[in-house]
Amino acid sequence: MEEYTVKSVDKACMLMEIISDYEDGVGITELAEKVGMYKSTVHRLLNTLAARGYIEQDPGTGKYKLGYRVLDLGMKLLTGIDLRRESAPFLHKLAMESNEVVHLAVLDHGEIVYIDKVESSNTTRMHSRVGKRVPVHGTGLGKAILAFLPPSEAVAIIDRYGLKPITPYTITDRNQLLDALDETRKLGYALDIEENEIEVCCVAAPIWDYNNKVVAAISVSGPSFRMTHDRLQEMVPFVTQTAYQISERLGYRGFRLASAQE
Repeated sequence: MEEYTVKSVDKACMLMEIISDYEDGVGITELAEKVGMYKSTVHRLLNTLAARGYIEQDPGTGKYKLGYRVLDLGMKLLTGIDLRRESAPFLHKLAMESNEVVHLAVLDHGEIVYIDKVESSNTTRMHSRVGKRVPVHGTGLGKAILAFLPPSEAVAIIDRYGLKPITPYTITDRNQLLDALDETRKLGYALDIEENEIEVCCVAAPIWDYNNKVVAAISVSGPSFRMTHDRLQEMVPFVTQTAYQISERLGYRGFRLASAQE
C-alpha cells in the first residue's frame, strides 16, 4: 500500500511523532536533521500543523510541542472505545488457542460481572453466563482486578462486601486473600482452583486502560481434570499476552508484566 501514501502527509505525521517525544519541545534544526528534510520544508509543515492546532510553538524558546488539538482527538478516540467490541477478536483467538472457555469481566459494587463469554469446541458446560454476577474474592478474574487496584481501595472492597464461601475452596480469610493478591501482583496473573465453581479451574489476567488503571480481566476456564497445574501454567503466557494486547487497544502504554512476555 506504500504507493498510495501522500508524502507530505507522511512527513507531517513523522514530525508529530518525533515532537511527541519531547516534553519541553524541540527546535526546527533538530527536527530537520531527524527527518532528513530541509529546514524550509519542515517549517512549512510545522506552520500548517500549527494553524490546525496540532502543534504549537513556544514564543520564548521557539521550540515546538504538540498542541491541544491532538489531545482533543485522542480523547474522542478513547471515549469511543468499547471494551467488549475491542476485546472480541482477542477473546475468540484465545478460545481457539486454549480450546477452553474464555471470559471477560469487570468489577461492579464488590462483584465480578461477566460481560462476554466465548465457548470452544472442547467446552464443558459451566454456570457462567454474560450478565451473571459473582463475589469478587471467589474468582481468578476478581483477584486479577483486586490485586492491581490501589491497596486501600482493594481492602475497602474486601471489608465492605466480606468473604463469604462460595465453595469449600473459596478463600474466606482476609489475610490469606491479601497474601494471594500479593502473589498475583508479583506473577501478573491469578488462579482460581475450584474457588467459584466445583471442578472448574481458571487462570486470569488484568486489563488496563489509557489511564494505566485496571478496568477488567480475562480468564481461561475449564474442568479441573483438564486444567491441571501444568495445564494452567501452560495457559499463563496465552492469557497474559492476550490481556496485554487488549490493554494496548484501550490505549495502555505502561509496562508489560514479566509473565506477559513469556
